[in-house]
Amino acid sequence: MRPNIVYIMADDLGYGDLGCYGAEKIRTPNIDSISKAGMIYTDIHSSSALCTPSRYSVLTGRYAWRTWLKRFVLGGFGSPLIEKERLTVASILKNKGYYTAAVGKWHVGLNWFKKDGMPLSVSNYDGWNTNGFEVDYKHPIEGGARDLGFDYWFGMAGSLDMPPYCFLENYGPVEVPSMEKAFYGPQQRRGLMQPDWRDDQVDITFARKAVEIIDEHSKTKKDKPLFLYLTPSAPHRPCIPADFMRGKSDAGVRGDMVMLFDWVVGEVVNALKKNGMLKNTLLIITSDNGAIATNFNGKDYGHKANGDLRGQKGDIFDGGHREPFIAMWEGVIKPGTRSDELLGLIDFTATCADIVDFKLPDNAAEDSRSFLSILKGEKSDEPIHDAVIHHSLDGMFAVRRGEWKLIMGLGSGGFSYPRRYTMDSRDFPGQLYNINDDFRETLNRWQGRPDIVDEFSEILRRYQRKDDMS
Repeated sequence: MRPNIVYIMADDLGYGDLGCYGAEKIRTPNIDSISKAGMIYTDIHSSSALCTPSRYSVLTGRYAWRTWLKRFVLGGFGSPLIEKERLTVASILKNKGYYTAAVGKWHVGLNWFKKDGMPLSVSNYDGWNTNGFEVDYKHPIEGGARDLGFDYWFGMAGSLDMPPYCFLENYGPVEVPSMEKAFYGPQQRRGLMQPDWRDDQVDITFARKAVEIIDEHSKTKKDKPLFLYLTPSAPHRPCIPADFMRGKSDAGVRGDMVMLFDWVVGEVVNALKKNGMLKNTLLIITSDNGAIATNFNGKDYGHKANGDLRGQKGDIFDGGHREPFIAMWEGVIKPGTRSDELLGLIDFTATCADIVDFKLPDNAAEDSRSFLSILKGEKSDEPIHDAVIHHSLDGMFAVRRGEWKLIMGLGSGGFSYPRRYTMDSRDFPGQLYNINDDFRETLNRWQGRPDIVDEFSEILRRYQRKDDMS
């Protein structure tokens, strides 16, 4: 029987946040245990340093800059980024007989409707300017997980810092958000909430729902393998941990939220064990992008959320997009192993297609490459990727190939200062780093290696020429 596939993706978990990646101020025993039983990855990247474009790539196997979203992210009322006809990892697996379920943060857009019956029709980035007071929450929403290959969805529209503050199930709210949010945590935006909404219970609810799905699947759907796409809100802002996790880390409330994510993973693993499903499950644990470097009080507590990498969430530097990634699959992945292969979260789609022997058409998952051979521990002289493209908060591009990384611009392109340099202040237009010798990206070799600059610039142009792919 084909394996169950459980993909658990945190929100803003950094490369240095887990014990198995060197964290000392935060304890993550569940994930650390899984890393010992599986394979840990050291050079796998989100396609963007932000959540919406990264999640688009995981679900579709395409770079999000091939859509209209060239920078930044969607708001809670942003329109769907994934077209209904687009092949997704869920529709691939459903085609091959899987029961497909999504639980947690969606954040790739939904079609909402106004009280006058007309579509809300927010375009591009206007979802950030919408608080949702004019939305008819009783009208079925469209363009979400149920329209993109998932048999079931329970979650929220965007991040925990944006409205609407309510749980959604399939095509609408579990409870209508009928009152203005009673308390605004750090950096939360104005909007409506469902009457019993509590920020500190969101991931507890997601964990409970994931366990219910696993329990029910074991009882009634044993003839079908399970695909569970679980995307908790932790440790993204506002970082309001549940009482049982508050103060558990030595890295402030954000550290507590990392530990809450580890707790969610533990709940899912225990449910898989209890139902005898873990032995035939490919379990993946990762993050959508890098971490914000500090807590909201400006303290880092001596904890390096992104390890020794340069940069943070939003940045073109590796701290913005190099991800923790652990995979466990009993009988296939050798315990206690490690992969240094250059990969991307974007490769999840092609890998799942490979697992279930689904032939991808030319107009689907065109940027995704299968790393099933890596999971199996097979050796090859050829890299999985010719090159990997990175994208920052404000649309700065980078190209990684082998040991070299070319950045098409000066500055971070994200949250770290300076975001951009003007051309007047520098006599070269970009950055070039040898990641093997200088993984902290400190020595810019743009001027000394024009051959690499020219070669990588052409690689990027080649990828961008495919930007009109359907």
